[in-house]
Order: sequence, then structure tokens, then C-alpha cells
Amino acid sequence: MDTKLLFQDADGFQTQMLAVFAVDIASGKDAEPLLALLATSDAITNAAAKVLASGEFKGTLGETVLLHAPSGLKAERLLVVGLGKAKSLSVDEVRRGAGTAVRSAKPLGMRDMAILFPEDHALSDEHLETLPCTLLARAVVEGAELAELDWDTYRSDRKDRSVRTLAVLAKEEEKSARAEIQLGFEEGLILARAQNFTRALVNEPGNVLTPTELGRRTAAMCAEVGLTCEVYSTEKLAELKMGAFAAVAQGSAEPPALIVMTYEPTLAKGEVAVEGAPVIGLVGKGITFDTGGISIKPADGMEKMKYDMAGAGAMIGAMRAVAQLKPKVKVIGVVCSAENMPDGKAFKPGDVVTAMSGKTIEVVNTDAEGRLVLADGLHYAKTLGCTHLIDAATLTGACVVALGILNVGLFSNDEAAWESFVVAAKISGEKFWRLPCSDDYKDQIKSQIADMMNTGKNRYGGAISAAMFLKEFVGETPWVHLDIAGCAWNDDSKPWIANGPSGVAVRTILQWVRSYSA
Repeated sequence: MDTKLLFQDADGFQTQMLAVFAVDIASGKDAEPLLALLATSDAITNAAAKVLASGEFKGTLGETVLLHAPSGLKAERLLVVGLGKAKSLSVDEVRRGAGTAVRSAKPLGMRDMAILFPEDHALSDEHLETLPCTLLARAVVEGAELAELDWDTYRSDRKDRSVRTLAVLAKEEEKSARAEIQLGFEEGLILARAQNFTRALVNEPGNVLTPTELGRRTAAMCAEVGLTCEVYSTEKLAELKMGAFAAVAQGSAEPPALIVMTYEPTLAKGEVAVEGAPVIGLVGKGITFDTGGISIKPADGMEKMKYDMAGAGAMIGAMRAVAQLKPKVKVIGVVCSAENMPDGKAFKPGDVVTAMSGKTIEVVNTDAEGRLVLADGLHYAKTLGCTHLIDAATLTGACVVALGILNVGLFSNDEAAWESFVVAAKISGEKFWRLPCSDDYKDQIKSQIADMMNTGKNRYGGAISAAMFLKEFVGETPWVHLDIAGCAWNDDSKPWIANGPSGVAVRTILQWVRSYSA
């Protein structure tokens, strides 16, 4: 989709469809909806007045009404998109509203459309008080870009219903805010396209996206945006003594891939690198297909295990955005990619493996493989100089049971790192919920034969047991762990986004990285 920002009057803009936002400004639980457009154009207000007054359109989030040949406008159609209650409105509702506008255009065969930048900035989100235009512009373009994609990639009867051009229209006279809107628009494009890059990777079937192919695509992306990328395989794992990672990979005919992406901030002329500056490590679980290994999964739903590399995908997408937004902090991305297969050479329950750190692990369940590859990935990131770590993984079904499909499980050993992440999530609009990983849970992973087990003693608190396992490999390094198992894939379509890969956490990880920028 060719997305552009134009500073011009919407009334005279020629397009197949112009989308505007409406909010319910009525107060009180039982009050009748009182709808207002986030637009100041008399022509737009007049064109929509009758339908808004009719009561047929309530303005709930994701609700739409389409008006043909709107009087006073050059647009062929006027789409009014509901954002919900004005009192509780946040930047995320604007993001979803923009997505709803694009998703509404696609089945109608609209090839070009426009979205009117919301001109009423009296929104409740606390962050909009300081950066209203920047964040609103980001939200509009992010929502639109994420909504445009469908995931019928391999269908032979695939029909092209894409919106080819999108104009975001802002008022000409808003010159004081023009730079802020432009900045938000450009950042939104970068972030949404990075998230879509992640989604495209996660959508690929396991027979296409092998560890080797993931390494190839990552290296190509890095070359495109100016990142350094190194892709290693079996020999490097042996050299580094990554016994946990290698154990997971040994049952597959496909070789593993250890992918290392590096971003070095550009120094201005005469600027000197700050000694002791943070180095951020992004570590992703990249299991391109997970059968469960010898502890094989049930057949029902196993086809979804192609998305067991969504954590790696999130880190690859985040590194793409880092390269383009250029924060003043060094960032290293580490992806540990393998297939987990049940072969004669596969690792077995009862095996003891030695991780790169030297810690020994009793394998109780080979389907708890993600934490094994992350153990070596996290330790390796520390040896590369990372002072702050974040990992993402579709790690546990227990996290899905605990939090459902709306919140990502968040764990951290450092209050400052966690607090920075909370602020980042408020800006990104993604949802996370912190769960404990204090030392009183450590007994859950104690082993009689080795330093630890790769599962808990029982099924209680399974997501916490997995986090406690990873915590053993980060030590005192500030660390955030994201268990994205419930949120990496949308089973149902929403008015603002298609079902399929979500690309969750890319925007928040990027925002968290920027919080360490000098």
C-alpha cells in the first residue's frame, strides 16, 4: 500500500472513500449516544448529520456506516468509523479505528482511500497531553498498514483486494503541528512495516521457513537496512558449547541457525562513544516447527506450531525498526532457531545437557524446548557485551491459561527495566501483564541429578517455572521476559485486523529500546 501524508482540505480531495472518526460524547452509563465527529469540516459534519442523529449508528469501536455521494465533498463515499466513548478514548482506539477503515474498504473493492486525521485532540490518553500529534499520526498509519494485509498467501484462487493508495489528510492550517504530525507518520510507517515483516515470517509454513531460510531472510533484511548480520550453524554451536540449543536441534534433518544482528549507533562528528553505555540484547526463540520432540504434542492443533518462532520474528522485526529509527544505543539481536523433531537422534526425557554457561539441565519434557534454546541465547548475548536483556517466546500454554489471549505475560528481575517497559507499552498500545518470578519459586525447577530441570515439579504456575528457568541464565543483568504464546496468533478476525499472525511486541520492544537511547 502506498501510504502518504497530505496537508490539504478534505472537502475537495478526490478519492473513492474518505474515512472519518466519530466518538460518543454522552456522559453517564445509561445516557443515549451523542455522537461527534473528530473533524471540523462543515461539509463533512453536514453530510453525516442525518445518520448520526438517527440513532441507527451508535459509534461503538469498530462500527461503521457508509454514505454514498456525500453532499459537499469530492469523495465518492464517506465512511464514518466509531471509536467508542470519548471519555475512555485512547490512542489505541484511534489505531483500531484506522484499521477498521482500511478493512472496510477491502471487500468493497476500494483501490484508493483517505483517512482524515483526527482534529479534535481532547482525548483521554495521558501520553496525548505531551505528544498528541505525533502519537495520533503514528496510531493512524500503524492501524492502517497493519489492517491492509491478509494471510491467504498460498491460495491458488487468491483475489487481489488490496487498498493500493492511502492518503492521511491533515488540515493545511495546522502548520504549528505539521512537523509533529510528519514525524509521527514516518515513525508509524517504519513500525507498522517492521511488524508486518514479522507477521509475514510467522505466517510461513514450516516446510518453507526452515532455520536456514529464516537466517537467509534475516540476513537479506539486515543488508537492506544497514545492520550487521552473522548466521551460524551446527559447528558454531559446538564451538560455543551451546549444549542446550544443540540438544533441541539434533533430532531434525534441518540444521539449526544462530543468527546475530548488530546495530551500532552513528556518532556525530566529534562525538565520542560514552564509556559504560547500555548495550541492549534482544533474544528470540526461533523454533520454526515444534512437534514436541519425543514428548510429542497431540495432533489436534499441531499445525499451528509453525508460529513457534514468533518470538524470533518479533526480535527480527524490532531490529529492522531499530536500524531505521536509529536510537543512540547499541543493540544486538540473537535468534536461536531450530526444529524440534522426534528422530532416532533426538534428545530424550531423562537426558542431562550442559548449557553454554556451564549449568547442567535435566530434560524432563522435550516439549519444553524453547527455554533450552533461550538459555544459551541469553547467556551468549551477555558474552557479546549486552548489559540489558529482553527475550520473547511462544513459551508456555500455561501463560495462555493464566492470561488468555489478550495480555502477554511479562516477567522481570529489575524494577527499572520493568517500569521502562510499562511506559513503552502505554505508547505502543500493546497489552502486557506482569507475573512473579521471585526466588521462592526456585524450588519448582530443582533437580536431583543436575543443576535444574527444564520443567516445574508439577503443572502449577507453569509460565512462572519457565521464567525461573530463564532467570538462571541472566543472573543480575536487568532482564524482561515476554511469554507471547497467547497473543502471537489471532484466531478470529477483528474489524481492524485479519486473523493470523499478530506481530505482537514489535512496537513495544522498539519503544523500550529507545528508552535507553542517549
